[in-house]
Amino acid sequence: MAKDQIVSTMFRFHTLYCIIATLSVFSFISIICWCQFSSKCYSMNIIMMQKAKESIDLLTFPYAWNLLSFPADPPSQILKIGVFVKKWPHRSHAGGLERHALTLHLALAKRGHELHIFTTSSPNCTFPTYPFPNLVFHLSRPTSGGYLDQAVVWEQLRAQNSTGRPFDVIHTESVGLLHTRAKNVPNLAVSWHGIAYETIHSDIIQELLRSPEERQATMMTERAMKVVEEVRFFQRYSHHVATSDHAGDVLKRIYMIPEERVHIILNGVDEEIFRPELSLGIDFKQKFGISKSRSLVLGIAGRLVKDKGHPLIHEALKQIFMEKNKFQQSVTVLVAGDGPWGARYKDLGANIFVLGPLEQAQLAKFYNAIDIFVNPTLRAQGLDHTLLEAMLSGKPVMATRVASITGSVIVGPESGYTFSPSVESLKKTLYKVWNDGRVVLENKGKAARQRGLQLFTATKMAAAYERLFLCIGREQYCKYQK
Repeated sequence: MAKDQIVSTMFRFHTLYCIIATLSVFSFISIICWCQFSSKCYSMNIIMMQKAKESIDLLTFPYAWNLLSFPADPPSQILKIGVFVKKWPHRSHAGGLERHALTLHLALAKRGHELHIFTTSSPNCTFPTYPFPNLVFHLSRPTSGGYLDQAVVWEQLRAQNSTGRPFDVIHTESVGLLHTRAKNVPNLAVSWHGIAYETIHSDIIQELLRSPEERQATMMTERAMKVVEEVRFFQRYSHHVATSDHAGDVLKRIYMIPEERVHIILNGVDEEIFRPELSLGIDFKQKFGISKSRSLVLGIAGRLVKDKGHPLIHEALKQIFMEKNKFQQSVTVLVAGDGPWGARYKDLGANIFVLGPLEQAQLAKFYNAIDIFVNPTLRAQGLDHTLLEAMLSGKPVMATRVASITGSVIVGPESGYTFSPSVESLKKTLYKVWNDGRVVLENKGKAARQRGLQLFTATKMAAAYERLFLCIGREQYCKYQK
């Protein structure tokens, strides 16, 4: 029996080793190719193509569609779009996927398209209303796991599809519509806000940061098998939208999805809300009694939980305050968001202001009140909206050095700073920010806003999705001419 157990254990270890080794080879190839597609590398290629005045096949376009300029006026064809999202955002309680769904589909509704949102609603919750008759919600109770009941929403879709004209395109946010249903829908696009391959990187980071007192994670084998599972079922979705350059490359080279079915459309945020406005920042500081004598204001926002890197920055700030009394006396830290680490930040000193969750209007004031935005996330997947909001507000950004961020957002030192996910690296970068001072940060903030306007506005994102949805229905829209 003992011998059988040893053999079984060795077999599982060997299997895991083979999976990780295979993924590592793919990753190495991916990194080499992906580097060729990073923003600095491909901007010259874009310019060359535009100068050549040649028509571009959008379905095989290897870069972010946000780089292209689509007509500002709504198209002559009004689309009927079905949208599947497991949860619609409610006030300030919304993750990145929900915020993406809200921003994108409100923008498409404003452009005149007919949208039908299939989502969940709990009986005790008040569902938000919007002033758009062309935005229709089809609500259902969530399953015990909080997901869409696939049988119910599928019947809702079929009923709506049989009345009036059928849907031109179906859009699902992640697995809102499961692959078992999606395989039967050719005019479908799925937006991925995180995939298992990226999550392995997050697991590695968190394991390296694990203290000796914490239990060792046992998820690595399961996560590797999850990648294999995704590689299999992702093929059932007709079109894939990657929300970062890195994710697009992973889908094509590791998940082996044909390039004409993978499209990179970076996340965008509302540029009418998130913009530089000095008076908003002044009012916000006055409201919370933030002294004008402070030479630097750092901002942190989001869910205040472990995988968002809050133990990391909490420890870095704690050590810096003990090492440099002048740093603590001259720096204010504003923390916006909800989660268990909120109370712990308060213990660091009177220069830490824990603000709780903020609505969008208050967030806009928050960004205008800070000198730099810090995102210490340990999650390597998706493209964090807070970074984009800060950039459009004219603020430099500082974030963990993960592929989705360095490949699409902070592509160089002009607009911000990056650090390795360790206390020492984070401390070193915080000291550099402090020493650089406000003048340097203001210049980086201007560069950050220019990049934000080029790539990360809701208008840019919505125009790109609109063109993709048109292209899925009619081939004539798949050709792009500057």
